[in-house]
Amino acid sequence: MKISEIASIIGAEFYGEDFEITSMNTLTEASSTEISFVSNSKYINDIKNSKAGAIIVDNATKDYVQNGCVALVVDFAYWQMATLSKYFAPSIEDNSLAAAQVGEGSKVSSKAEIANGAKIGKNCMIMAHVYIGAESIIGDNTIIYPNVTVYRDCKIGNDCIIHANTTIGSDGFGFATSKIGEHRKIYQNGNVIIEDDVEIGSSTTIDRAAFGTTLIKKGVRIDNLVQVGHNCIIGEYSVIVAQTGISGSSTLGRNVVMGGQSATAGHLSIAPFNTFAARSGITKSIKESGLTFAGFPLMDHKLWLKLQVKIARLLKQ
Repeated sequence: MKISEIASIIGAEFYGEDFEITSMNTLTEASSTEISFVSNSKYINDIKNSKAGAIIVDNATKDYVQNGCVALVVDFAYWQMATLSKYFAPSIEDNSLAAAQVGEGSKVSSKAEIANGAKIGKNCMIMAHVYIGAESIIGDNTIIYPNVTVYRDCKIGNDCIIHANTTIGSDGFGFATSKIGEHRKIYQNGNVIIEDDVEIGSSTTIDRAAFGTTLIKKGVRIDNLVQVGHNCIIGEYSVIVAQTGISGSSTLGRNVVMGGQSATAGHLSIAPFNTFAARSGITKSIKESGLTFAGFPLMDHKLWLKLQVKIARLLKQ
């Protein structure tokens, strides 16, 4: 829509030559035809370097918007971003799209539903009560077990296995809260991409990105009952064990192992080849590789074991 329309929707003033905005995106990834937002002064450098055509800002951050980019000034940027996200949300289904395509050798149950615009590769098996959303893509030689749901625009690679009741591309847990405690949904307009040779257990959920992509890289193994939040990146050949929770915008490097019931806080990074024992609580980024951790608060695994021994001895006294 036109930038003037956007300004009217969010209650910002706009002067100058009107132009078309095609979508919403993050500060770091937005192009000159996209709009972004900033709700925290810690992203000042991202404002300066952003290529966005327009940015929703408040009075504290408006002066950091560079020439050539439109600053739409509002009282509460995060709230107005949530307001605008609804207008850029795609249709859940689109009957105007072409009929789904199914590759040679693939077997699709008569009880499965493949939406218009979806594409199924060669030699796949799609079992009963699977739903594949509009414009989703399934690669070759992939098996999808009963009751799996793949929301629109998601991509699953070659040689993948998705077990029963798993959901790919559901909305991330995103909302803005007003000063009086009201909540407004942030429409999740990104997608999920699962690369080749990934196996995902049953009843796992992988949320779509708010903007951009939630990415599960090649060779990952995910157990049953795992939650992967929106905009996460799971590195190659990582192993995520049952009941683990990965909070939104967390990045796991290659070959990270997460034990059962472990969890991360959001917006952190974990270096490659780190291992976290069951019930580990990760609250800060881990920059070193090749380590093993346990406990909450998180500590070196050997130190954690010594601590448990000392506690046990105290209890015997």
